[in-house]
Amino acid sequence: MSQNIPTENEVLTYFQTLSNWGRWGHDDQLGTLNLLTPGKVLQAVSLVNEGVTVSCGRTVYFDPSPDAQRPPVHFMIESGDGWATGDKVTSRALQVATDYVGMTFHGFTITHLDSLAHFFWQGQMYNGSPAKMVSTDLGATVGSVELASKGIVSRGILVDVPMIRGVDWMERGEGVMPQDILDAEERCGFTLESGDILLIRTGQLHRRNLQGPVNPREEGSSGCHAACLPLLHSRDVAVLGSDTGNDVIPSMYPALTSPIHQVGMVAMGMWILDNPDLEELADTCRRLNRWEFMLTTGPL
Repeated sequence: MSQNIPTENEVLTYFQTLSNWGRWGHDDQLGTLNLLTPGKVLQAVSLVNEGVTVSCGRTVYFDPSPDAQRPPVHFMIESGDGWATGDKVTSRALQVATDYVGMTFHGFTITHLDSLAHFFWQGQMYNGSPAKMVSTDLGATVGSVELASKGIVSRGILVDVPMIRGVDWMERGEGVMPQDILDAEERCGFTLESGDILLIRTGQLHRRNLQGPVNPREEGSSGCHAACLPLLHSRDVAVLGSDTGNDVIPSMYPALTSPIHQVGMVAMGMWILDNPDLEELADTCRRLNRWEFMLTTGPL
């Protein structure tokens, strides 16, 4: 789709025209999570009818792949080897297994939540905090993911773009357009509302499962086009998630490599969920013909 694609200069104006700076106070760090009111949580809870649960977390794999060149690390600190045979020699009487897992969350294969400390623009982060507030020795002193430590509960909405377009998946480098979201509203019978968690399925994970991984930085990636940002702002989306890293690669904008993250997080204060597995969710939504549901996420 090529209609209504904003120029780079237009996207750069989004830092002002779509800004939520000061909307919830000049010291605010929550951004769009302020939209998750008690009433919004109750709305989400009221959607539970079937009692069916679906996980959107991807399985963690420890082998390198083209899209995971810094894979997670896993090793056993203690195991069950030797206890039954008597070969285990230790002064500890407690027979246990313990392990260690270390990972770089950000990338293309680990499901993770981006807090507002993740992206900067012109040396600033959301609400005007200087980028130096995220330091190598102290970590994120503002905008930390710990702000969501109580968990996020809201109404989730799935937009299944391949289903709407009648294709198996979106092509790499192809962007989800605002019309895709509007078409999904009309076809699936929902209206995107303030405080919703919007999940966008592009089918890229489905393609990976069938054809194997590629390096998105070399082969490209689907995701929301920057043209979606005004719609996301006007509808007050609280969290945006996609089965990709959310930004189209290549971005088509030399000055903005990741406009969904850069404008969405820095200007709008919108939290972003990267790389959820939306395949089982899409199957369940089709089976039930329901595209709204209670969604919970508990960031570490």
